[in-house]
Amino acid sequence: MNIILRWLLDLLLRFVRSLDPWLLLALLALMAVGLATQYSASNESVRMVTTQGVYFCVGLSALWLASRLPAHILKQFTPIAYVASLLPLVLVLFIGKGKYGNHWINLGFFNFQPSELAKLTLPMMLAWRLDRQRLPLRLRGLPAALLIIALPVGLILLQRDFGTAMLVLASGVFVLFLAGLSWRWFIAAAGAVAAVAPVAWFWLLRQYQKDRILTFLNPENDPMGAGWNIIQSKIAIGGGGLTGKGWGQGTQSHLDYLPEHTTDFIFSVLSEDFGWIGVIVVLALYLFVVGRCLWIAAGSRDGYARLLVGSLGLSLFVYVLVNGGMVSGLLPVVGVPMPLLSYGGTAPVTLLLGFGVVMALKGRRQLHR
Repeated sequence: MNIILRWLLDLLLRFVRSLDPWLLLALLALMAVGLATQYSASNESVRMVTTQGVYFCVGLSALWLASRLPAHILKQFTPIAYVASLLPLVLVLFIGKGKYGNHWINLGFFNFQPSELAKLTLPMMLAWRLDRQRLPLRLRGLPAALLIIALPVGLILLQRDFGTAMLVLASGVFVLFLAGLSWRWFIAAAGAVAAVAPVAWFWLLRQYQKDRILTFLNPENDPMGAGWNIIQSKIAIGGGGLTGKGWGQGTQSHLDYLPEHTTDFIFSVLSEDFGWIGVIVVLALYLFVVGRCLWIAAGSRDGYARLLVGSLGLSLFVYVLVNGGMVSGLLPVVGVPMPLLSYGGTAPVTLLLGFGVVMALKGRRQLHR
């Protein structure tokens, strides 16, 4: 009997030895909160919660498989992964579907959103490229880095998915920041964006994008139209108070006042059901995940791992910041989901795959170029 127990224990240790237990526990906690909130937001739809649970299981399987990859193999095949992720970004322009553009490809049983892959493959490719040159990053290495960023971001902009394009851009910018690019270039880029903003307003932005910005500035200007979403979201957040109305007791989502309550505005449902205590717990979990990634990046002896892991952690921080600011009226509504809380397939699977990459790179020594 003891021999069997030791054998089972040894088998379990071999199964989980590539995983980071603290990071995994925080992710599992966020997924549990996500499923509980989905159950409330979907009016207790077992089918929707089960589907989301299946997506989580697929994502956890991808996480485990990625964590088992030898780090040098992961680094070696990074260019192939990057190029492969560009192909569906081109394909979706021709056969894709979406509310305001071509965002996903209908596979029959699953809506595949290619732009989600770019959130992982772009920082991977950029980290691979910058690790092959001397750091901190200098001017002569910047054009190639900008080209790597521009390809997926440009293709996503052609899909008319401005919010996702900005998040993908942010993941690349974080790699440049961690690579030591001078602050002067970031300031210059911010100045250039400010300079072209008037041109973008009149020539590049579509009417629904302008409406989102105008609504952000004054949602009460059209409370029954463009301002409805953010006003109802604020009511839901404020209605939760300190401890919330109780699981499944929120009125804004159950009475269909709150739009997109299972996706973009899921955080409003969480706030109404569980109050500020629930919000603080969830934000603490997000901050722990981000901090854990930065801790792993800081302890890495390899430039590729340090740049990639650090950028993935900072990117998660931006995803949470943008969605939280969006639903609370601090930022314009851009259709960005809350990681592991909002309903979706490609997004959680890709996110968990990324954390599998983080675990694969944890504590690795210098990798072969």
